[in-house]
Amino acid sequence: MKSRISPVAASELITRAFQQNGVRPTPQRYFVLEHLLCHPEHATADELWASINKRHAKASRATVYNTLNALVGAGLVKEFALDGKAARYDANLEAHHHFVCDVCNTVEDVEWFDIPLPAAHDVRSLEVVFRGVCAKCK
Repeated sequence: MKSRISPVAASELITRAFQQNGVRPTPQRYFVLEHLLCHPEHATADELWASINKRHAKASRATVYNTLNALVGAGLVKEFALDGKAARYDANLEAHHHFVCDVCNTVEDVEWFDIPLPAAHDVRSLEVVFRGVCAKCK
């Protein structure tokens, strides 16, 4: 699993990312992206909403969803779903796979590796999800 960055390091990255991608900097956008950069879990919108309202500026659920849509649209965050459950969000934009723990349901990043595919296929996207028991629950 790739470790996340410190809030101090995140601050500079966020400011630069907003400027380079034409994203209007709001406190909610800042705090959502900071959370995703600094925490290893892949949070849902409701988890982000709870975290932001606990630690920082107050925001409605609608504001968090709108913020996530803006960050995904700007290419700063990836949205993905597992097993038809609530969408999860990830600020790790490097190619990687995921591991889901059957016991605690945590989602961890797994280093990318290539998977051979037949040349005749036109692959639009690829998701590999490993399932099992994480080291903490083992």
